[in-house]
Amino acid sequence: MLGISIYPYKEKIAETIAYIDLAAKYGFGRVFTNLLMIDKGEEKQVITVLKTAIQYARKRKMEVILDLNPAVFDQLDISYHDLSFFKEMGATGIRLDSSFDGLVESLITFDQTDLDLEVNISNDTYYLENVLSYQPNKKRIIGCHNFYPQRFTGLDYDYFIKCSEKYKKLGLRTAAFVNSHEASHGPHPYTDGLCTLESHRDLPITLQAKHFIATGLIDDIIIANAFASEDEIKALSQLLTNQLQFDVVFSEGATALEKEIVLEHQHFNRGDINSYSIRSTFVKLNYQTSDLPTNNTVEAVTLGDITVGNNRFGQYKGELNIVKQEMPNGKGEKNLVAKIKSDELFLIPYVKPWTKFQFREANHDE
Repeated sequence: MLGISIYPYKEKIAETIAYIDLAAKYGFGRVFTNLLMIDKGEEKQVITVLKTAIQYARKRKMEVILDLNPAVFDQLDISYHDLSFFKEMGATGIRLDSSFDGLVESLITFDQTDLDLEVNISNDTYYLENVLSYQPNKKRIIGCHNFYPQRFTGLDYDYFIKCSEKYKKLGLRTAAFVNSHEASHGPHPYTDGLCTLESHRDLPITLQAKHFIATGLIDDIIIANAFASEDEIKALSQLLTNQLQFDVVFSEGATALEKEIVLEHQHFNRGDINSYSIRSTFVKLNYQTSDLPTNNTVEAVTLGDITVGNNRFGQYKGELNIVKQEMPNGKGEKNLVAKIKSDELFLIPYVKPWTKFQFREANHDE
């Protein structure tokens, strides 16, 4: 699922409403917002505008997760034994930016409001195991990473993987944040982009999302800052979120049949893998009687090249390969049909045995 973030207390309500409409238009299904930034004495004003925005998002059939911490309960004089205040605001769940003691979290999952409890999964602790030891209603627990406004403070990749795998193995639906390059603000006074992974901070928003998709560890991808442009939102909506989808640039002279082999099939890697290429072999069964003459048969193929076996290749005619390392093509049995965009080459190692993947044609190579 795709999502946006809104901060109505820093925005004109008309702008927030329009942003919700834009996201809903492109099929986004969830909204993140928070109650962490309320100055003393402004509680009523902030809650009023938040409630308006949240209830509008609910009318557009979007989930709304409201970020809280224990201090907010004290500030608003709300008991964690009664979450009706947040339900009446329109929220479908609450996110705990910091924790109680485990027992409180387990009790929250049995609250009569049926609000989801979203936990912070950017911590490599035994927090969730502690919560689970108190026998919560696990069906109402979901997880979400943090985002980081300060450059060079986002999560390192290996740490992100460690945390995400841990919580995913515990059965949580997971979420993480990507950074819009058109947005101007988040919830904090200072924002130098908002993202979960530091390595994503300057990447195109679709490439950030593709990386999360490639890991297989993140269910929901949320734009952390506001307001993302319509081009960014549209581009995200066009991604496949259930498998890796490479953007490719076709070779000059690639035929319609070669493009069909690349673009119009569900591909998957063979289980008996090798270090030279990713082999999509089942596709060839559709082209055993087709004519695939030699075309662009270069002497050697390199990382990211996409090849299709031609008429010279016997039983391998029509087989599609993604090249993982340079190798010769001196016999001219493989047509060089396309190349994966250069900025997506780092995604190739995510194709494991039996991994499903697809392609789409890029507008240009960067």
